[in-house]
Amino acid sequence: MKQGIAVTEVEEVVVTGSPAAAGAATGWGAIFGGALGAIAVTIILFTAGSGFGLSALEPWTFANEPPETFVITAGIWLIVMQWLSAAFGGYLAGRLRARWTGLRTDEVLFRDTAHGLLAWALATLIVAAAFTFGASLAGTAAAVVQGTPAPAEAAEAAAAITEEAREAAANFSIFTAISLLVGAFIGAAAGGLGGYHRDAV
Repeated sequence: MKQGIAVTEVEEVVVTGSPAAAGAATGWGAIFGGALGAIAVTIILFTAGSGFGLSALEPWTFANEPPETFVITAGIWLIVMQWLSAAFGGYLAGRLRARWTGLRTDEVLFRDTAHGLLAWALATLIVAAAFTFGASLAGTAAAVVQGTPAPAEAAEAAAAITEEAREAAANFSIFTAISLLVGAFIGAAAGGLGGYHRDAV
């Protein structure tokens, strides 16, 4: 009985993760860059709006108008300012994000829009904190300049100021809510557009 040796070729297949799967899904450098760009555009537009009389506040002075001067024009300018800055910051975040390979097209689009949204959110938080700090300084300066009125005058002045502030706060809240909602959408869409232009290069 003859005995033989059977030789079988075995092909070794090594499966490795793609560079996209190995890296982090969030590029914070692109997000911070987009947020800084959005803040810069916000400052430019806010200052320009104050110069043209489109804004209710003047950023470089404590002598601002009372709350009742917040009119429709200022609200519209606030919305336009938010939209333009969100579009610029979101586009930068999507365009500067590192390109990933080996991912589905819908996943790439989601990550690009997420970067645009995060850049908008970060810029909004920083600008809101700066405006809150500035408003507190302006309120302190106004209280020091006005001094302490007489008791009867103080009651009337307090009632008038409270009503004016309530109306202004209601108008401001409506315009701000609309501006933020649409700004978030624009920031995300701009991030997707920036990612599309990045991959097209």
